[in-house]
Amino acid sequence: MNFKDSPFMYFLAAVIIAFVLVQSVFFLAKAWKQGKKIGIDIKVMRDAVVSSTLFTIAPAIAIVATVITLAYSLGFVLPWIRLSVIGNITYEATAAEAALNSFGNNLSQPVDDETTFAAVAWVMTIGSVFPLVLIPLFLKKLQKKVDSEVKTNAKWADTMSAAAFIGLIAAFIARAVAGAGDKATIGDGAGVLSVIALVVSVAVMLILQKLCIKYKLERFDAFTMPLSMICGMAAVMLFARILPESIAFLEWRG
Repeated sequence: MNFKDSPFMYFLAAVIIAFVLVQSVFFLAKAWKQGKKIGIDIKVMRDAVVSSTLFTIAPAIAIVATVITLAYSLGFVLPWIRLSVIGNITYEATAAEAALNSFGNNLSQPVDDETTFAAVAWVMTIGSVFPLVLIPLFLKKLQKKVDSEVKTNAKWADTMSAAAFIGLIAAFIARAVAGAGDKATIGDGAGVLSVIALVVSVAVMLILQKLCIKYKLERFDAFTMPLSMICGMAAVMLFARILPESIAFLEWRG
């Protein structure tokens, strides 16, 4: 039996997701009751619920894309559990890849060893637990320090924030353009398909952002990233079929 998709894993997923759903319904009911208590109009609260529901579609698409990305290596259930609680593709893929690399493996290869699988699960989980512990303990002090720095040197704070984000994105771009990867694994490292995924995703994201600005659709800005990810994956599948194999699977290693 495949341990990655065993009945125990599905049972674990069911328990965790049920807890998340119950918790969500509990706080929704408490918020609704409190809203009525302080005199907020029922129509206003209903509109807020409908609006919030609609705009969870965008992050949900990104979550599904992340589950698909990780499923080949880790199976379907573990990414499903992880993304049902907390996480995103930037963190989950990076944590999983780092853990797999320590075992001489990567996300382009199915994990067949239970020890490796358990290690990856622990790394992904423990890494995301720290914010939940540290934020309640240190957020207030950290926020005061950040606010103080922003007030005294707003330009420096903006520069540091932008630099951190650009550095993160640059790491993914570098892997697509000049990543070394595992030479024994097709698709792990830089090649024609990785560049196609990069170019299509960036192009679609820029086009969608321009449309949001031009037609004043700022509310739909949250959809640009997940849609660009899906378009990038669709482009890779399309070009893998229509291009000659010698071109589609051409790779170079940094």
